[in-house]
Amino acid sequence: MSKDLFLAMREQEIATNNFLPTKKEIIANSRKFAKDIFNSGEHNPQELYSQALRLKETLTEIEKTLKTLLPEEDFEAFGIKAQYRDGGKTLNYADDPVYADLQKQLKNRAELLKTAYNSESEIYDSEGVEIPKVGITYRKSGLTITY
Repeated sequence: MSKDLFLAMREQEIATNNFLPTKKEIIANSRKFAKDIFNSGEHNPQELYSQALRLKETLTEIEKTLKTLLPEEDFEAFGIKAQYRDGGKTLNYADDPVYADLQKQLKNRAELLKTAYNSESEIYDSEGVEIPKVGITYRKSGLTITY
């Protein structure tokens, strides 16, 4: 199945008009390919998706490994331009005692808000102020993948 999917993807790549398609063309052609193979009814959709995930992981790992092996210099190849940049710097705010104290206070407040939300009765903080029951923001549902 994986071999068939790879060969079909290769045929689709060869069928493109431009030898070096742009990123937009790659995305559009890939989307069309996925819809066409899905809608053909010749393959199990769950198996197609599973094989696509395996191919994605393979290509991601290959890309990640090759990236670490490249010399640190700019290059252009097959229509792709790459530039090396300095990683920059980030301030370590946690070194500041005021910042660290505020972070701790926020964490404690979040715990109080969770407790108040889950409580049947009213809850008050150390200063006698009622802790409100805050609203809920729902996260997007999704598909969890493991293997």
